Amino acid sequence: MLTQVAEGVLVHESEFCRSNTVVVDGAAGVLLIDPGILEGEMRCLADDLRGTDRTVVVGFSSHPHWDHLLWHPGLGAAPRHGTARCEEAVRTRLSAPDWKARVAGLIPPDIADRVPLDLIRDITGLPAGSSRIPWDGPWARIVEHQAHAPGHAALVVEERRVLVAGDMLSDVLVPMLDTSAADPIGDYLAALDLLQAAAEDVDVLIPGHGSIAEGGGVQERIDQDRAYVRALRDGRSPHDPRIGPSAAFEWVADVHERQVQSLSRRVTEVEPPR
Repeated sequence: MLTQVAEGVLVHESEFCRSNTVVVDGAAGVLLIDPGILEGEMRCLADDLRGTDRTVVVGFSSHPHWDHLLWHPGLGAAPRHGTARCEEAVRTRLSAPDWKARVAGLIPPDIADRVPLDLIRDITGLPAGSSRIPWDGPWARIVEHQAHAPGHAALVVEERRVLVAGDMLSDVLVPMLDTSAADPIGDYLAALDLLQAAAEDVDVLIPGHGSIAEGGGVQERIDQDRAYVRALRDGRSPHDPRIGPSAAFEWVADVHERQVQSLSRRVTEVEPPR
């Protein structure tokens, strides 16, 4: 079911990991951001759009992780974009003959047979440095950064004062760093600075996973993520409800522990024994 969160901006929340799909109304159709996870949900989304005389004219994937690259034939054959770095990562990771088996191995077993993979690679990278989505609709400004995944991008739908944050600023998931990057902490803090600047022009935040934030709640999400990343940087235990006893997902605490261990190994490798 689509829920309106701002004028001309609607959201569908998946049963998987509270993933958010975003629909933005334009003059001749809609922009579809991070289209969804489960085959049945995407089919219903396509039916809902047709039922309200909406046609998908462009798609956008916020970053190159499997759960943000999916598509369904019912959504049509509109061009699907990501940043240039996003497209490069998709091409590199999914170029092997056994790519489908590799992706399937990343998907939780309980939903694996409900996730359509056939169209996952059909992403066209926008020219490097692109500042907006090419479409006949509200100006959707691209805020690219390197936190979480290569070529990750948030979108600011300026006329609607909405920030679509991708896998950032969630109330149910802690910041998940790209620990393969040269400077995962620095990348994440830099990305939060970019989102901080973008948030000055918005009233509504849509994260990739979790609930919508409005008004002062947008700044609270930024502050919470910044506090978590700084705690990782400083080797402190974060006081964060997303990994506490009231956490929405128990496995997020495991993600946190893996990040702590990975960052600790990096420090050990860089600093020689004394």
